[in-house]
Amino acid sequence: MTDAVKPNVETTLVNLTIDNVPVSVPKGTLVVDAAKRIGIDIPVFCYHPKLEPVGMCRMCLVDIGLPAVNRETGKVETDKQGRPVINFGRALQTGCTVEVAEGMVVVGYTEKVQKARQDVLEFLLTSHPLDCPICDKGGECPLQNLTMAHGRSDSRFIFDEKIKLAKHVPLGEMIFLDRERCIQCARCTRFQDEIADDPVIGFEARGRSLQIVTYSEPGFDSIWSGNTTDICPVGALTTTDFRFGARPWELQASASLCTHCPVGCNTTLNTRREAKAGGEMVVKRVMPRQNEEVNEIWLCDKGRFAHHYAAKDDGRLTGPLVRRDGKLVAATWEKALALVAEKFEGAGKGLVTLAGGKLTNEDLYNLAGLAKARGGKALLDSRMAGGDLTAQVGLSTGSNLADLGKGDAALVVACDLEEEAPLWWLRVKQAAERGATVIVANPRRTKLERHAAFTLRYEYGHEAALVTALVGSFSPKRADLPAAVQALIRDKDVKDAGQAIAGAKDLIVFYGSEGTGLAESAALARACANLLIGTGHIGRPNNGLVAVWDKANAQGGWDMGLRPSADLAADLGAAKAAYIVAADPAGDSPALAEAVKAAGFVVVQDIRLSATAELADVVLPAAAFTERDGTFTSGERRVQRLHPAVPAYAGLRGDFAVTAQIAARLGVAQEKRLATGVFNQIAASVPAYAGLTSAALSEVREQWPVIGRGDVYYGGTTYDNKQGLGVQLPVSGDSPALTFEQPAEPAKFKGLKAVPVTRLYDRGTTVTPSAVLHPRLPGAFIALSVEDADKMKIEPGQKVQATLNGVTVEVEAHIDNSLAQGVVLAPRSFGLAIEGPCEITVKK
Repeated sequence: MTDAVKPNVETTLVNLTIDNVPVSVPKGTLVVDAAKRIGIDIPVFCYHPKLEPVGMCRMCLVDIGLPAVNRETGKVETDKQGRPVINFGRALQTGCTVEVAEGMVVVGYTEKVQKARQDVLEFLLTSHPLDCPICDKGGECPLQNLTMAHGRSDSRFIFDEKIKLAKHVPLGEMIFLDRERCIQCARCTRFQDEIADDPVIGFEARGRSLQIVTYSEPGFDSIWSGNTTDICPVGALTTTDFRFGARPWELQASASLCTHCPVGCNTTLNTRREAKAGGEMVVKRVMPRQNEEVNEIWLCDKGRFAHHYAAKDDGRLTGPLVRRDGKLVAATWEKALALVAEKFEGAGKGLVTLAGGKLTNEDLYNLAGLAKARGGKALLDSRMAGGDLTAQVGLSTGSNLADLGKGDAALVVACDLEEEAPLWWLRVKQAAERGATVIVANPRRTKLERHAAFTLRYEYGHEAALVTALVGSFSPKRADLPAAVQALIRDKDVKDAGQAIAGAKDLIVFYGSEGTGLAESAALARACANLLIGTGHIGRPNNGLVAVWDKANAQGGWDMGLRPSADLAADLGAAKAAYIVAADPAGDSPALAEAVKAAGFVVVQDIRLSATAELADVVLPAAAFTERDGTFTSGERRVQRLHPAVPAYAGLRGDFAVTAQIAARLGVAQEKRLATGVFNQIAASVPAYAGLTSAALSEVREQWPVIGRGDVYYGGTTYDNKQGLGVQLPVSGDSPALTFEQPAEPAKFKGLKAVPVTRLYDRGTTVTPSAVLHPRLPGAFIALSVEDADKMKIEPGQKVQATLNGVTVEVEAHIDNSLAQGVVLAPRSFGLAIEGPCEITVKK
């Protein structure tokens, strides 16, 4: 990232003139960015405002003059009119590498400059194929646009002398390369190196033989690969998902949000009407939508490609199903809702609602309201605690990870951040590059450690003990501290990290769910809150607690009054009636499948027939996130809105509306027509949301860099944000008191200890429908330490039998050389019966 877009840059202003327009910009700004600030476009190919400048393509050549300075007096010389004398250099200079200077004059419209740009384009086109009519980039192609604006009308080169190169090269399973179209701007390779820290592609050979190759196995092995197609200035890189799928000018754009993790990335859904879909509107691709306080202009590949679960295909539910004679059969809405209401009425306080974390705030509000009105339980499908604490000591209004820099600190504990919330990983990495002190605490190696000032190790189960030790490193010692805490306090790295935290100007603490169940998560959240309170890092911007939730809108669930279950199997099994919405407990864990079977009456509300739905007595369909509006609350407590992109099936509505129809039959009044109506009720009844309006969520302001579809050569094909940047909630006025509750000792097991971990690419119901991701989706697996694998004579990739909580599953064995002996990693949402740390038996 160039200094012109870095936070905390020097604010001294420099005055210059660009094409006769005066402008004042911060010192360190590049000429091309200074021009952009006043609406003057200097054409570029290799330059991108998020990447370091390299001056490779020469398209941004401009004439630059500087005030003449008298060598004897050191003063600027002036002409007879008192104007500074400007000396222009003999050669043109690249506007993307030259920083502004006081009194500088930049000219981009002279014949000399225009001829240089024309020559650059002519050279680029010497071996570029003439296939614009069939190129996916046509219509949003910088090379096409700039050729029309600055290129020659003819070519002096012979067509037969064009170099012929491979046109359909799979760099990986998701990205294709057309080597003839590549102009060697290096945007893609620099992105992977500078931004993603995944230098898995690069240049090979020299001269006209220069080409992009992949160094990884499998090819282009990066979760950020799709971003290279956004910033590629030609049609050289295309995605498998969109390749030859549509022309850009055919597409409509609708603002939406990614529903896969708690970051809340802003997206644009591109849609069109398609013959092979029976004339229906379909989502053709997911694109980033600029929000510099959330995802900037980037998306991870899961957010980009895992949208097909919402597609209208044979797997979608289009009408209610009722179990008759042991089989689910179609039923009318009236009969299905009447049956559900009858059973819920009979269940009384025995009603248990389980809400998935990908529901909107409006859905969660109505679900919690129904459960409360009936005296039942309102449960959140999550294995993490602490949502009450994030509301008290979380990030407050005005927080932006981009503001973290020298003198600030970020602690990431019990979390593999790139796997659990990729964009936060990227932004914490950038904070480290700006000088922030990053502390990573995890029992095993994670990618963020490359950028950490301190790496702290602890045993699984001692997450809260480690954070308590950090508090103890700078506070008066207590004699009653557990032995694990005392041992960690004596560790030099813990002491040094504690001092860095205590002395930080701003501090943000991220806690995840690595190796924890609900009880361990609650203790960890409490310890993290103590750390923030003890150091005074609460109640002001860029300070506070961030939960790296296991579900996208878990924070919204907590805010709406739902809570995770301490024993979900017991709650579901004992329910007289279970109302499960957008959750698949049976698919997540075989043990929970048995609990669902034991429930008295089961209603599942979802968009597809999940494993849990197959066990239900009634299945109710709902509109997908692509077909409705609503709001989400991110882990940074930013409320954002999504909009419908395609029509829903006839008769299908949002989950909030289905719940309201059930509630009406039980005498409970709820808004069932508009999501905005429910949101108004939330704003009126949930204190943290007081005063919020849909209009406030839709407000926008100027962002830097300026990204717009009118100049795709500058920032890429990312969409500018015209639909709303969201609103960050204030923390509640009552800060919790510092507590001295000591971390409990973790449970001991006779054999191997299995701990749950989160993988970005899991086998949940929202990921597996996306065929493009299938090559990257592992089957069920466990990870063993080197010592345990050697002891049991298990080889990497070998099939073994893993037994957890009485359920045996065949899995593939992986070996992790950073794991401690006796510990086994068991990923969530892979069909393994694991909710928290437990004993595991592994047999060949």
